[in-house]
Amino acid sequence: MRSVLTAVLIVLVALLTPLSALAVWADREIGDTDSYVTAMEPLAADPAVQNAVADRITAEVMKKIDAGPLQQGVENLVHEAVISFAGTDAYRIAWNTVNRAAHTAVEQALTSDDVDTASIDLAPVIEQVKRQLNDEGVPFADQVPAGNTRITILEADKLGAAREIFADLQFWGVRLPVVTLLLAAAAVVLAQRRLNAVALLGAALVIGGALLRLALTIGRGLALDDLPPDVDRPAAEAVFEALTATLRVTSWWLLGAGALLALAFGAWSWHARSGSHAEPAPHAH
Repeated sequence: MRSVLTAVLIVLVALLTPLSALAVWADREIGDTDSYVTAMEPLAADPAVQNAVADRITAEVMKKIDAGPLQQGVENLVHEAVISFAGTDAYRIAWNTVNRAAHTAVEQALTSDDVDTASIDLAPVIEQVKRQLNDEGVPFADQVPAGNTRITILEADKLGAAREIFADLQFWGVRLPVVTLLLAAAAVVLAQRRLNAVALLGAALVIGGALLRLALTIGRGLALDDLPPDVDRPAAEAVFEALTATLRVTSWWLLGAGALLALAFGAWSWHARSGSHAEPAPHAH
């Protein structure tokens, strides 16, 4: 019975390990504004994101500008100005401001039935671009719109069960890792061969890390295949990679630490058993 219970507990650890990582991620990163902004901050320097922002702002700006035969030239100037601005500290500050507001919208879309969409408002970036165009004396810069320019990133009718899953993950947060650790400790305590149990827990961590990688692969496909039509795919891929960076690191830690535990304690257990079954040396007469 002890062996059976130990095996069941180890299997539970393997299954709960990736869920624990996802629960902490949902609660501490996606559910926390500062952590969300920190995760998104490196995207300010990502070329795909910069180009997507520049394309969207340029398209919105050119809707309000009629430069006649100079239209294409003005459009190129606006696009180049946004790309140039994307390399400045002011852009990074504006980017963080945009994402701080976007996080609130994303969290509301994931937790409230009253919110239909979540979008990024690029107005802070447009204001900075307009200022830069005016400083450089670009024609028609004063016609750059100061209103909202939004990019939809979540649509309520496509969230489906995501809200319930997100709510459950946030609820469990750090609770689930604690439960998983307690189950792992119980498996070692109940085991008849504790070195073997630790080695098997190492294998469980390897399985958990592999399951987490699989979940990320599946989630990536689902997220990117269901994008709103106005979202740039390379930029969306960069956003997904940024938001799930800690999960990928966690999966590698689980794979590495689990393999180390499995090999080290497996070898130790084998050595201990081999020593206990060794023939005693004959006594000298």
